[in-house]
Amino acid sequence: MTSPARILVIFGTRPEAIKLFPVVHALKADPRFECVVCVSAQHRQMLDQVLEIAGIVPDHDLDVMQPDQRLDALTANLLTGLGKVMDEVQPARVIVQGDTATAMTGALAAYYRKVPVDHVEAGLRSYNIYHPWPEEVNRKIIGAMASLHFAPTETSQAALLKENVDPARVHVTGNTVIDALHWVSAKIEREPALAANLADLEARFADKRIIGVTSHRRENFGEGMEQIASAIRQIAERPDTAVIFPVHLNPNVRKVMNERLAGLDNVALIEPLDYPHFARLLNIAEVMLTDSGGVQEEAPALGKPVLVMRETTERPEGVEAGTAKLVGTSAATIVTELSTLLDDKASYEAMARAHNPFGDGRSARRIVELLANEIGHQA
Repeated sequence: MTSPARILVIFGTRPEAIKLFPVVHALKADPRFECVVCVSAQHRQMLDQVLEIAGIVPDHDLDVMQPDQRLDALTANLLTGLGKVMDEVQPARVIVQGDTATAMTGALAAYYRKVPVDHVEAGLRSYNIYHPWPEEVNRKIIGAMASLHFAPTETSQAALLKENVDPARVHVTGNTVIDALHWVSAKIEREPALAANLADLEARFADKRIIGVTSHRRENFGEGMEQIASAIRQIAERPDTAVIFPVHLNPNVRKVMNERLAGLDNVALIEPLDYPHFARLLNIAEVMLTDSGGVQEEAPALGKPVLVMRETTERPEGVEAGTAKLVGTSAATIVTELSTLLDDKASYEAMARAHNPFGDGRSARRIVELLANEIGHQA
C-alpha cells in the first residue's frame, strides 16, 4: 500500500485560516494524505479564534507577531522560521493560500528546498503593485514558483494563462471561502450560542438598517482611513441607519476610528469578531462597506451588496457580476453610493440578487482530488 503523502499547510492570518481550514479538514479526512499544519501567527489573536472554531491544533507555531513589525523584519523571520519547519517535516508538497507575507515566504522557503508549492486562490491580479500593497507582489512571486495553481474563477485562470503559466498546471476550483462560510453557517445553526454575542447590538439597532464595515488595508493608512471615518460619520447622521464596525487591531486603523467615531449613538466600534460572529454580521447587515478581499466573496453568498473602499480590486468578477462596486476612499463617493443602495430599491435588488461568481462550497474537495491526481494517489 502506498504511504500517505505528507502535505505541509502553511498560514498565518485570519483570512488564510478561514480559506484553508476546509482544505485541512478535507486532507485530514483522506487516508491518502498526512496533513501537517504550520501557523506563523502573523495575526495571533484573530488567527487563534479561527483555529478554535475549526478545531485545528497546529503542529508548528512560529508566533512571529510583534507590534508595528516592519515588513522586512517580518519577512526575514518568516523565511528562516518556515525553513526550519520544512527541514524538520520533510513534506512532499507545501500548500499556501493567497497573498500574505506568510504565503510568499512559505513558497520561497519551499522553492529553496525544491519542494513543490501549491497555491490556493491563485491568479488574483489588480495589475498595480501598490494596490493592494504588498499583496499584489506577494501573489505574483508565489505564482512564479507554484506547481499547481488553484484558481478560484475563470478570470483568475485567464490572468495566469496571460502570464504564460502552463495551462495544465492551472485548475479552476472555486473559492474555499464559500466552503468555510457554508460550514460555519451550518455549525451556528446547530449551536446558536456560537454567535450570540451580537444579540445586544441587534436589539439596540432593531429599528435600524445595519451597515457592516471592515477596513484594514495598508494602502488606506493615513488619508484613506480619515476619509473612511468621515464617510461613516456622515452615514451615521441618517436616523434610519446603524453601523457595526469590528475595528482591526492595527493602531493605524484604531487610532483614526476611535478619534473620529467614538461616542456616536448609532456607530458600534467593537473588537474584531471571531468567525461565527462575523458570519452573523454578514447575515444581519443590509450592506457591507469593506476594503477586504474575502468580504467581496462572502457577502454575495448571503445576498448582501458590497461597496469596496479601494481604487482597484483583484476580484473583478464581483464587480463584473454586479455583487460588488468599487467606490474608492473618497468620503463623498462612499456616502453617495451607499445612499443610492439605501434609497433606491431597484439598485439594491440588482446587487443583492446578482449571481455570486466565487464558488459553490465544494472547492476543498476539488483541490484534494487534484493533489491526489498529481502525486498519483487514486481514490
